[in-house]
Formats: sequence, C-alpha cells, structure tokens
Amino acid sequence: MRGLIMDKPLMISSLIEHANRVSGDREIVTRSVEGPIHRYTYADAYVRVRKLANALSELGMKLGDRIATLAWNTNRHFECYYAVSGMGGITHTLNPRLSPEQLIYIINHAEDSYIFVDVNLLPLVEAVSSKLRSLKGIIVLTDENNLPESKLDNLICYEKLIDDHSMVSDWPEFDENTASSLCYTSGTTGNPKGALYSHRSTILHAYASALPDVMNLSEKEVVLPVVPMFHVNAWGIPYGATMTGAKLVFPGPKLDGASVHELLVEEEVTMAAGVPTVWLGLLNHWKANKTKVPSLKRTIIGGTAVPQSMIETFQEKFNVDVRHAWGMTEMSPLGTISIPKEKIVKEGKQKRYRSQIKQGRPVFGVEIKIVNDQNETLPNDGKAFGELLVRGPWITSGYFKNDDSDSHNNDGWFATGDVCTIDPEGYMEITDRAKDVIKSGGEWISSIDLENQAMGHPDVMLAAVIGVPHPKWDERPILIVVPTEGKTPNLESINEFLSDKVAKWWLPDDLILVEDLPLGPTGKVLKTKLRKEFGKHALPE
Repeated sequence: MRGLIMDKPLMISSLIEHANRVSGDREIVTRSVEGPIHRYTYADAYVRVRKLANALSELGMKLGDRIATLAWNTNRHFECYYAVSGMGGITHTLNPRLSPEQLIYIINHAEDSYIFVDVNLLPLVEAVSSKLRSLKGIIVLTDENNLPESKLDNLICYEKLIDDHSMVSDWPEFDENTASSLCYTSGTTGNPKGALYSHRSTILHAYASALPDVMNLSEKEVVLPVVPMFHVNAWGIPYGATMTGAKLVFPGPKLDGASVHELLVEEEVTMAAGVPTVWLGLLNHWKANKTKVPSLKRTIIGGTAVPQSMIETFQEKFNVDVRHAWGMTEMSPLGTISIPKEKIVKEGKQKRYRSQIKQGRPVFGVEIKIVNDQNETLPNDGKAFGELLVRGPWITSGYFKNDDSDSHNNDGWFATGDVCTIDPEGYMEITDRAKDVIKSGGEWISSIDLENQAMGHPDVMLAAVIGVPHPKWDERPILIVVPTEGKTPNLESINEFLSDKVAKWWLPDDLILVEDLPLGPTGKVLKTKLRKEFGKHALPE
C-alpha cells in the first residue's frame, strides 16, 4: 500500500522559485570579475535566471545537453547553475586550474555545446577552441562595455543575451532522477572521470547540508563560499543557501587573505567554507595585521586534512568554530563532518581537538564502513583500519560514459580508495590514501597524521610526507617542508617536537626544505609529483 502523498518531483528550479517567494529580499553580493562590488536580491536573480532560461531554449538547448561553465564564484555563475539545470540541461563546471590537455579531454568527453566563461578566463578557451569538437558558442560573462576583443567568431555577450529575452513562462517538469550537473575528478591518475548528479540527489544533498550539525544554513546566516563553484558545486552551498534564504557573498577571482578579509568584514559574514590553503592565507593576514572578523562564527574546512594547529588558531585566537568536513566528487561531495559530541567537549580541549582532526561522523543519508583486502567488514573500534566504502542517495553509481570503474563494483558500495579507522562513536579518520600509505617493517605509517602534527611546529608552514626505499624496513618516511617565513627548521627540532605526538618509529628519517609544494587543481598536495622528485632520496646513514 502506497501513502496518499502528492507525487511532486524534486527539481532544482524549485529552489530559486522558493527563494523568490519567501526570501526575495535577501542579498547576493559579488566581487565582480570586472572589479566593483555587485549586489542584488534573490528576487532580482530569479528574474535574470528565468530570462537566461528562455535564452538557452532559443539557442536550441535540449533536455540532457551539456552546458559548460568556466567561471569564478559570482552572481552570473549562480544564474547559470539554475537556468541550465532548470531547463533540463546539464551544468558542467570546468576547473580553470586544469591543464589545456585536460580541458580539451573533458570538454570533448562531455560533448559540451556552449561554454559560459569569465572575461579573464577567456584566453583558456581561445587556446583550446580549435580542438573542441562539439562547441557551438562561447558566452562571455560580462556586458558589452567589457566584452574583450577576440579572434573567436562565436562569442556571445551574456548581458545582451539576457536583455534580448523575456522570462521563460514555466519551468519544464521531468523525472527527478534526470541528470542536472556534471563534475569531473581532477584526474591526478589517468583521465578525469565524470560524476553525473541528478535533480533528486542535488535537492537531498541540499537538505542534508543545511542541517544544524552540518553547515547550519538558515536565513539568519551570511555565507561566503570561498570553495570554488567549479569544485563539486562549491560543496552544494549555492543550492543549500538558496533553499534556506541565506545571504550569499561571492568572492569572485580574488581569493587572497586581504580580499577575503575585506568581504568577511564588510558583509558581516557568519560562515565561510574553503580548503586549508585558503585559510592559511587568511590566518597569516589576520596575524600580520592584528585583526579579526567579529561576525564570523564558524568555518567549514575540507578538501584535504586539517592540521590541529589550524583548528586551535581559529578557535582559541579568533573565536571561530571549525567544522572539519570530508567528501568526494563522487559524493556530491558531502560525506562526513566532525563536530565533537557534547560528552567529548566536556572531556577537555585535547579530547576535543583529537575529535576535530578526524573526518567525522556521516551525515544522515550516507552510510560508511571499512573492509579488509578480503572485503570483510571490520569493527568500528578505532583501531582496525581498512578501505572506506560509502553509499547513499547522492553518491554516484558509476562514471559518465565510463563502464570500467572498479570503485563502483562493490555490492552497491563505492570504494573511496581511502584507508581509515572508525571509532565506537562513529567518527571516521582517514589514515592515508591507499596509494600513499607508508609500509615500514610490516607496519603502516599514516602520512596524513604525520603531516598534520608536523604543521603544529612553529617553523613549519606546510608539510608533506612520502615514503622512500629502505634496505631493512622496506620504506621510511621523509618530511618535505615549506618553512615559516624567516625560519629554517631542522630534523632534530621537528622530531623532538613530534616525539610525544606520534610513535617513535613514525619519526621521519630526513627533512627536505622547499619553497612550495605542488598543488593540484583543487588545492591538494600532489604526492605523485613529490614521489617522482624525491622518491629515490638517499637517506642518511
């Protein structure tokens, strides 16, 4: 027997409709690519989204057509999100930090018909345009006064495109499982792979992200997503914020500490989200200028592991609560979030911090487990470690136009490639990527844990750990460090600092100082490059 409930599909267009009806006066503020601060309301955005939707329809966009964006976090990019998906197209976000070869591969693999591109990113499209097989037109996200000269003959001015069209009369309705957006993995090994989300998965993900013990989104909040809209849809914030009517503040292309700080202060931001490298720049700005942001209550940090020293600095020096989140492109991306239970908080600071550096407990909708090499489920005792498997209603069941995924052939679970423990309270902690774990004398050393502890040393700004060959122990860890400005750390002082924080046999055998670490398109340290450069490093006698 079925319940007597209306069969109303979950549609992305319903989010902007709802925001217009009940939160129409809430602001969306943008540091524009052209420079000035732009501000309007959800009601204003709603009108422009519906005009853009009509324009796309007249350009010939059909259900399932892929429409790419190559853009920063701005109000225009926000409008593309809703107009494309709302009309049944698939919003395909492109990462401008990818190599030209990767961009060509992704655009051709997705068969994008149009690309929305910011003015300062147009040269990336110009450089590869001759190799893009399916592209019909390039829509430049600016007005006619700022439209640059170009050798390309298929440029369309975004503002003129909107001005020339009326609002679409009605949003089309289709099955809620229809594809809505497409994000490719960064492709650090092999070609990038496409995660194809649906309207249903996106709406469910937005509900989950807004929960109090996740991002705590509401109309009272002022949210600054520094995490790019080209990186897993800015962790779903453009959808969750619209659902709840939170004020949105978009940083545009300027992500340095001073520029982010200015927006945080001027717009009285209460919550911000981004990767650790962004917050390192902000913290350095705060320290150098002896300032802070009184309105900022919390920050969501994800993308890579968060060192305890960063959590302590935010919370103790600047009174900003840190929520450590974990997920993957294949998970839309939300998986777990680390907020200490009340009983853990009562046990003191060190217990709390130990809890916060873990990746956290799964949000409702996500199931997790760890398995051994025989695919047997391991206990949640905080000691056993194995590969993390996940499943849920916003986790991909396969890759776009790719039937060869080993990760998805696991009895309905997705194999993440992360090696983890899960404690009795349900907190998951990643000890390493399966390909990065260091095996020394038959025992495993967590490069992530070692890196996080090393970054607590005052002379260490950034740290990475890799394993190198050892004649007796098979592998031993070496520490690769970007020093704090004006400091020259040595192995002895760092190992002394680490000696009461990790097992003695974990202590690195050597230290290499570098000017910077190679970062991938999403801000993660590229261990593959480090192993290529330092993997044959000769250890001291």
